Amino acid sequence: MSTGDTVTTREGGNGVPADGTALLSLRGITKTFGPVRALTRINLDITPGQVTALAGDNGAGKSVTIKTIAGLWSPDEGELLWRGEPVQLHGPKDSEALGIRTIYQDLALCDNLDIVQNMFLGHEPLARGILDEDSMEIAARKTLEELRVRTIRSIRQPVASLSGGQRQSVAVAKAVLFDAQVVIMDEPTAALGVSQTRQVLDLIKRLASQGVAVMVVSHNLNDVFEVADRIAVLYLGRMVAEDDASKFDRQVVVDYMTTGQSSRELEASGTGAGAPGQPSERGQA
Repeated sequence: MSTGDTVTTREGGNGVPADGTALLSLRGITKTFGPVRALTRINLDITPGQVTALAGDNGAGKSVTIKTIAGLWSPDEGELLWRGEPVQLHGPKDSEALGIRTIYQDLALCDNLDIVQNMFLGHEPLARGILDEDSMEIAARKTLEELRVRTIRSIRQPVASLSGGQRQSVAVAKAVLFDAQVVIMDEPTAALGVSQTRQVLDLIKRLASQGVAVMVVSHNLNDVFEVADRIAVLYLGRMVAEDDASKFDRQVVVDYMTTGQSSRELEASGTGAGAPGQPSERGQA
């Protein structure tokens, strides 16, 4: 797969494909746990500057897909491609070294530490053997400003004092600070109020506008259709549909999530929400 030319998405950022090709691809990914087959021949492309929404009911394989990309689990079959080249991920550090950052639902933030300390946790810079607090504050403030996070009173306030939306913003800023090229967000608006949800959705859009490849896993179809450029649907470990978001409506996605198939067609396009290159989604279980 040709990756074409590269562009810099942020000051100091690494290059990402500029021609619309996938930065990260899953090809034929299969994962089993004893007698249970969690994923079966999954194909998926994650493209820079786009939001890819991964939908599916409980047990569809969303978490397994995320953890495979994050390097927590190795696939039994298939391969992951980074810029068109096969890669082996032996753990989360390998995934992060590529520029993949996964923000799980619990956010993995420390309530007893402030925003700056959380953003640099495990990556603290030193100056003459002493913690470089000044450079940490400057970098943290700049990253939050670039993401237009303006609701935080002070970058030195404890994370425990933040709202759910603000905590999500800190988790995203932490990923961007260390030059994430792919950001995976697991149920980013779960348990958030209306205003906090709006804050997070706007943040997702800004990430994509900066050239980051964003993957959002969500049960909330209102949020999915708000931000997604592409939608992929898992059903019982199989990819039953993947296409541009404009090729779906909510009921079609619900059909795929609950039955693995849909006979509905969108009136606007006259075309069903197919999954080119995937196993046939009709009648598949």
